[in-house]
Amino acid sequence: MSMLDLTPTVVRSRRLPKWSEFQAVLVEWRQRMRSRYELSMLDDGGLWDMGLTRMDAEQEADKPFWRS
Repeated sequence: MSMLDLTPTVVRSRRLPKWSEFQAVLVEWRQRMRSRYELSMLDDGGLWDMGLTRMDAEQEADKPFWRS
């Protein structure tokens, strides 16, 4: 028995992402970066309107873009 499993199900699950899927990830990452930057620029009144504290905003803004 081989260590390499090449059944059709396993091979399909290891496919490379399509270009459109890759683009969608990049768009999402850019959107996160932009929204976190904008969140960090809000004053306390704007944060209060959203129901957030300064600490909440800083924690969100400090996350890396690849983390949701």
